[in-house]
Amino acid sequence: MNILDNIVAHKKTEVALHRQKFPIAVLESSIYFERPVYSLSEAVRRAPGPGIIAEFKRRSPSAGEIRAGASVQEITAGYMEAGAAALSVLTDKQFFGGRNGDLSEARYVNSGPILRKDFVIDEYQLIEAKAIGADAILLIAACLSVPGCRELARFARSLGLEVLLELHDAAELSHVNEYVNAVGVNNRNLKTFEVSLATSFDIVERLPSELLKVTESGINDPAAAADLLHAGYKGFLIGEHFMRQPDPGAACRDFIQRVNDRNQLLNGAIA
Repeated sequence: MNILDNIVAHKKTEVALHRQKFPIAVLESSIYFERPVYSLSEAVRRAPGPGIIAEFKRRSPSAGEIRAGASVQEITAGYMEAGAAALSVLTDKQFFGGRNGDLSEARYVNSGPILRKDFVIDEYQLIEAKAIGADAILLIAACLSVPGCRELARFARSLGLEVLLELHDAAELSHVNEYVNAVGVNNRNLKTFEVSLATSFDIVERLPSELLKVTESGINDPAAAADLLHAGYKGFLIGEHFMRQPDPGAACRDFIQRVNDRNQLLNGAIA
């Protein structure tokens, strides 16, 4: 089994345990369940430059510990103050050191869209996402069949949640459906965890023009981000690069400024 297979296998067990511990009726009684959600896709599109989806991430299977003991409230508030268009919060505990409470804490101190970053395989997780304060959810094509992806996206939409569909190559374009709000291209191969920005550049022309385009993973160079912006991406999901800096919020602000500066140079050269 590869890493992704291990994660999905564990997730099935985890969902079954959560379903027993927190029945749907309990989730639906959450103070967040009936609140109006923020639109992640609109927030990213409205960003004056790169639409940064800044991620709170403690560790990962590929990178190990990134920022153990980090304060989710402090860091996510710093991201939003720095100009991030939206937030992403890892809620997977086994492989990424996250928890559902991290997203709820981020929700408590931020007025803006929050993506629940996890490996969604069951409708229960979508109800759970709404209950903990999420505005959008991630669906990973590599984890789902085409019909299964569509049904999860449809159910998410019925709950008022937006859907970011993550692809890794052109073969997964068949997972795109009418309930998806944004398409993300992950530059990290989830089977080998190797990273290449060429993944985003190679597939951009084949992505649906009407959907928000987001590039994910391995984005740590503002010049490369500006090139991706020119290629057609508006959203940039960045976590590890910011989380490794002494001040993640300041790093986010500096990154946005440097992308905008580079973008002005590129526009001047084209003009």
